[in-house]
Amino acid sequence: MSNAVTLKKEYQDRIVPALKKEFAYTSVMQVPVLQKIVINQGLGIATADKKIIDVAIDELSLITGQKAVATYSKKDISNFKLRKKMPIGVMVTLRHEHMYEFLERLVRVALPRIRDFRGIESKLDGRGNYTLGIQEQIIFPEINIDNITKILGMNITFVTSAQTDEEGYALLREFGLPFKNIKKN
Repeated sequence: MSNAVTLKKEYQDRIVPALKKEFAYTSVMQVPVLQKIVINQGLGIATADKKIIDVAIDELSLITGQKAVATYSKKDISNFKLRKKMPIGVMVTLRHEHMYEFLERLVRVALPRIRDFRGIESKLDGRGNYTLGIQEQIIFPEINIDNITKILGMNITFVTSAQTDEEGYALLREFGLPFKNIKKN
């Protein structure tokens, strides 16, 4: 049985009843669900060096187990030497099994490898979604440190069906995200 299946099963068996009790939901359908995880790398430095995009795509594909795609600029900005439709970032959207598998690896393996790690901020966006900024891609065990030419950061966005920040926070807390100040209602 893979990790993704166990985390999905844990959601159904443990997290749903816990949240249903905590927020006094009348139906299982009211319980918030993790819809997708979007990993994004903004690479403004790629305007000078085109190979950075290819390296970033390979690294992000390795980390997530799903092919990453380049993102392109929408307009010309001369101050940044940027032309329309130039590659300036890399992203991947994870859903279903890939999403649960990545979340499991993030919480159990990658986050504990961060130097001086004391938990993540508990600030959500107002609609129950959460974005986590990571400074270095080398915290993921899939990345071979010897092959790294440039340290790249990334944003990991957890998109939930929660209506409020409290519900989204409770869902992500139950999934095991190590928030700094665990607040119980």
